[in-house]
Amino acid sequence: MKILALSDKVVETIYSRHIRHNYSDVDLVVGCGDLPYYYLEYVVSTLNKRTLFVRGNHDAGVQYTADGRRLTGPEGAESIEDRVVCVKGLLFMGLGGSIRYKSRAKEQYTEAEMRTRVLRLLPHLFWNRLRHGRFVDILVTHSPPFRIHDRQDPAHIGFKVFRTVMQRFQPRYLLHGHTHIWVNHHGEQRQTVFQNTTVLNVFPAYVLEIEPPKGM
Repeated sequence: MKILALSDKVVETIYSRHIRHNYSDVDLVVGCGDLPYYYLEYVVSTLNKRTLFVRGNHDAGVQYTADGRRLTGPEGAESIEDRVVCVKGLLFMGLGGSIRYKSRAKEQYTEAEMRTRVLRLLPHLFWNRLRHGRFVDILVTHSPPFRIHDRQDPAHIGFKVFRTVMQRFQPRYLLHGHTHIWVNHHGEQRQTVFQNTTVLNVFPAYVLEIEPPKGM
């Protein structure tokens, strides 16, 4: 499966007439947060591919179109917040938002709140284990894990519970955004292997090719 993962920034070569030429062969689009609704809607309508997304800490609950319509999410895309879904045999789990650095701000969570979100998904993960022989293949987040691609400032500290998820449930990939990187600049890395999970910072766009599980 070929996945186009996006986060945090509108990419001109994607939000343009060139998108079909460059990305018509992708099988799935994944949004990792802080993306304007119109951007994901353009990708959905142009590529006509299934699109999953989680929210970022800057995502507004409501965005307005030019004709005054109120949108609570990109039309045609599927939120996987606090959900586990199966796409062509691959198991995805979504946990958007960032660490809480402002009181009462939406899409921000304390470590304890994010841990509670994970605990609520445990029945789904164990059901996957019984039905598919594994818990989850790809964890989709906005924030990175603690001390993997995160920062020291209060807004960009990663979640410790994501490390726990990787240790206990061993997803093949964790896709995240939130921390803007310039590859090969100032020693920043896009990819890090943590135990059996490859952690990928997809900012602002990344194409991932992943083999389907054995037996599919």
